[in-house]
Amino acid sequence: MSTEELSLRRIRPTDDVAVAAIIRAVMPEFGADGPGFAIHDVEVDGMSAAYSRPRHAYFVIERAGRLLGGGGIAPLEGGDPGVCELRKMYFLPEARGLGAGERLLRHCLDFAREAGFQRCYLETLASMKQAQKLYRRLGFEALCAPMGSTGHFGCDHWYALDLTKPPA
Repeated sequence: MSTEELSLRRIRPTDDVAVAAIIRAVMPEFGADGPGFAIHDVEVDGMSAAYSRPRHAYFVIERAGRLLGGGGIAPLEGGDPGVCELRKMYFLPEARGLGAGERLLRHCLDFAREAGFQRCYLETLASMKQAQKLYRRLGFEALCAPMGSTGHFGCDHWYALDLTKPPA
């Protein structure tokens, strides 16, 4: 499978069940299924509605009509209005290593810039090594502590990217 075979688009209400299933399948794979993780967020079952508000967007990657992953941007809860958060970016194993994550992340960052955000924050886990490589390659810098009030106290790595600088 190549990235040309993959399509990227905004989430639709008909995608909600599939996106929730992807999130619930992938997070436990990385030990992120206990308290303090995004798997328990109320929005997981209604992602299309949660990301239909201003300055929110969730995008999915699909192949031949089957969703393989997704990720979104939203204002950082409890944070500065100029800071957004990369949220719920997860891919099924068959989509990993194909460039889909970089393609989706770049698209999310473009949206964030267009929405007027100056900084993008994300939370992740030590076990998500490939994702962290991608974040660093695109210019995200490690933080010593979390930002905002996401409620995701289970995460142990935090990154931020200055969106005012040219993309990497």
